[in-house]
Amino acid sequence: MKGLRWRYTRLPSQVEDTPSGEWSEEEEEEEEEKEAAPALAPEDPVEPQLVEASQVLGALEMRQVRKSPGNRKLLGNLQSALSVLHLPPSVTGHSWSLAFCTARDGFSLRSLYRQMEGHSGPALLALKDQDGQMFGAFSSSAFRLSKGFYGTGETFLFSFSPQLKVFKWTGSNSFFVKGDVDSLMLGSGSGQFGLWLDGDLYHGGSHPCATFNNEVLARQEQFCIKELEAWVLS
Repeated sequence: MKGLRWRYTRLPSQVEDTPSGEWSEEEEEEEEEKEAAPALAPEDPVEPQLVEASQVLGALEMRQVRKSPGNRKLLGNLQSALSVLHLPPSVTGHSWSLAFCTARDGFSLRSLYRQMEGHSGPALLALKDQDGQMFGAFSSSAFRLSKGFYGTGETFLFSFSPQLKVFKWTGSNSFFVKGDVDSLMLGSGSGQFGLWLDGDLYHGGSHPCATFNNEVLARQEQFCIKELEAWVLS
């Protein structure tokens, strides 16, 4: 049996057209690129970038696969945790630098204030207590000495117990952050503070407060700090 032959006739108006049933090399390459190209996911969050590794929130505690309201899995280190925390849009995608850590700068609130000088933007506080519990706070403004409370409703508290919990502003009051020489306080109500640290950055406490309607962040209301870090936008 004779093999079938492909025959076609070009019409004057179709001189540059490719005959039906055949693919040009350009079309084949375009098709391959379409098939190889991964599906875009514009809804994926832009993770913040850390200039250096965190010594407080280790890989073991941070390897928590969680799903945001959009069913996106967030996995891994502190960068992923920052995404899970739903940071304000104004800071997402920016780099974060370690401004203060007790391992490098010592256990001193005064030293923390000094390291924060020159920074007016938001700050992230992360600490680990002697029981191994990890928790902290996001402040819309850098930590500093103040006569009264400062900050905005973007401020919140968080803890890993062991799953991540975020306690955002309730709108009940505006007692976000207050910095004294001998203490740092975040959230307040009925004489209790959501999180407070002493001047030596060794003792601290956590109580439910009206500002964030938070749980006790540590395993006990009173705790001793093992490590503490403060991060600022680069």
